[in-house]
Amino acid sequence: MEFRCPNADHWSVRTLRRTLIVFGLTFTALQLCTAQTRPVSINRSEYVPVNSQKLYLVIRSADRKLPILLWVHGGPGGAERPLFRYFNSELERHFTVVYWDQRGAGRSFDPKADRLGLTIARHLADLNAIIDHLRSTLRPAKVLLVGHSWGAALSIFYAGAHPHKVSAVFAVNPLVSVREQRQAEYKFVLAEAARRHDDKVLHAAEKIGPPPYKEADQVLALEKLSEKYGGVFHTRPARVRIMLRAFVAGLVWPWEIPRYIHANNESLQAMNEELLGLDLARSTSAIDVPVVFFLGRYDRHADARVAAAYFETLRAPVKRLIWFENSAHNVPFEEARLFNATLTREFQSIMTSGGK
Repeated sequence: MEFRCPNADHWSVRTLRRTLIVFGLTFTALQLCTAQTRPVSINRSEYVPVNSQKLYLVIRSADRKLPILLWVHGGPGGAERPLFRYFNSELERHFTVVYWDQRGAGRSFDPKADRLGLTIARHLADLNAIIDHLRSTLRPAKVLLVGHSWGAALSIFYAGAHPHKVSAVFAVNPLVSVREQRQAEYKFVLAEAARRHDDKVLHAAEKIGPPPYKEADQVLALEKLSEKYGGVFHTRPARVRIMLRAFVAGLVWPWEIPRYIHANNESLQAMNEELLGLDLARSTSAIDVPVVFFLGRYDRHADARVAAAYFETLRAPVKRLIWFENSAHNVPFEEARLFNATLTREFQSIMTSGGK
């Protein structure tokens, strides 16, 4: 006679059911954990209303939880967003990168706006509004500022006033003293033209005359002569090729170029007189955030030697100066790979060593 447990089948079904439920719950929990740790990318553009103007932003990152890096471009009025995205998009793997067109520049340019509203104070207020917007929408504790030329001066000013909102400042070929740097640029052009027996440039420089300049056209004309001798770009870029690739990639549209150039000229003219009084050595002798200077060895547009002298006197909790030996004024574009890698490394070093 065979003995059979009357509840065996029922027990097996019940046990199997419980096992499946436990397995299902475990699998669901694992999926939730994976979803929470999987990077969530971000790619958006927007106009942020600030004091009667709409300021244009592009925000891009492989992971929106990465530290915020805000580009502060040069000029004033020199919208470098397409160039930053062309040469420096590698940074989007390590940061949540924010590309901002300042008031009076690029897609933020309003031809109907009163250009008398373009002042250092207005730009500082705009920068504060943009950072507050980023902190409220993306929720970073602080923002890394990477400023180029005029943008570096603006970043240093801002960090001096709002250190609690800034994790660090990377000042790339900063404007430090506009009068001193333009005088140095003029002397450089004269010396190089004389050394090369370049009578055409000597005549052009004498026609412009020595600084200070009242007109933006004079500033731009001197810059053009300086570029001829490698003071702006140490190695001249393939501009046509870069522009065509930028068009194809959608970084900028062909019909925007004349507008960008006009905006640059308008902003520079509007702020020229005020910029002649810019002198960081007098106005900002200390900032309470880590600061890193990136200087191009051949920069004679915003003379790197003037910036290096200012760096020596500037007081900050962390200070580093890094020379780029194959660049002039445009380090991010001339040595892009080295720039991207060095910026990432230096920021990580600052953060791990107890930086802000």
